[in-house]
Amino acid sequence: MRDLEIAHVEDEVIDPAWRDGDVQPITGELGAEISGVDLGADLDDATIAEIRQALLEHGVIFFRDQEFDAEQHKRLARRFGEIFVHPNYAGTQADPEIVMIRREPGDTRVVGEDWHTDTTMMPKPPMGAILYAIEVPPFGGDTLFANQYLAYETLSDGMKRLIDGLRAIHSDRLVAGPQSRASVGRSTKARHDDAWRETVSTHPMAIRHPETGRKALFVNVSYTVGIEGLAEDESRPLLDFLMEHGNRPEFTCRFRWTQGAVAFWDNRCVKHLAINDAGPFRRVMRRVQIA
Repeated sequence: MRDLEIAHVEDEVIDPAWRDGDVQPITGELGAEISGVDLGADLDDATIAEIRQALLEHGVIFFRDQEFDAEQHKRLARRFGEIFVHPNYAGTQADPEIVMIRREPGDTRVVGEDWHTDTTMMPKPPMGAILYAIEVPPFGGDTLFANQYLAYETLSDGMKRLIDGLRAIHSDRLVAGPQSRASVGRSTKARHDDAWRETVSTHPMAIRHPETGRKALFVNVSYTVGIEGLAEDESRPLLDFLMEHGNRPEFTCRFRWTQGAVAFWDNRCVKHLAINDAGPFRRVMRRVQIA
């Protein structure tokens, strides 16, 4: 497969051949907003292929003014792969295939408030997620996304050679379990019971995207806890540098939510962060992850 490139604003943008839709880039490096597509409909294979192509080209894609229920949400997700059941939320939700993410007035923390790639403690993390806005505040509650292709590609050749030979250790102990403080102050709780058991996996610090062939930086604050073969005091400075580097403003886009808006991101090359700045207002989202 050819190596896909994300268009810069000064370049000609080549969009998929939407029959009734339109693709507008959010920034020169990441993200696009798509109109003219009803995600609640039973979409044909050609439209699904176009959505997938847009996702691969832009990293994260957005849709507005959508209306679909939980079953339609899951049907849409299954067009891109099997549904991923999150081990740290399955026991806290009515439907294990869906995570309802609520931010209530008075919450001092929100789900995903640190820069992260979803669920990287798993041997095979999910390829992506589809997040739907049910109730949004009149201001605040935006989500930031960061392009990890660019995070890798802008490293020096020496740093690339260094991390290309290293694997990072990923664990969920910072975000779940009885010792974690991540759920304190927020309405949506991860599992923290005594029966919880830590999940640990290792992944290359720079992964090659299985569909585009491009390499992406693959470390994040929420789950990456060390580097295989290195002591904590040896690995921490390198991880801190790479995590900060991956969040550079020029790699990012910011999405302001409206009711009925949808974000679909590629978890293999994009990090994200939720902002807790909605004041005295609720924010209710529904998420389905794709294996």
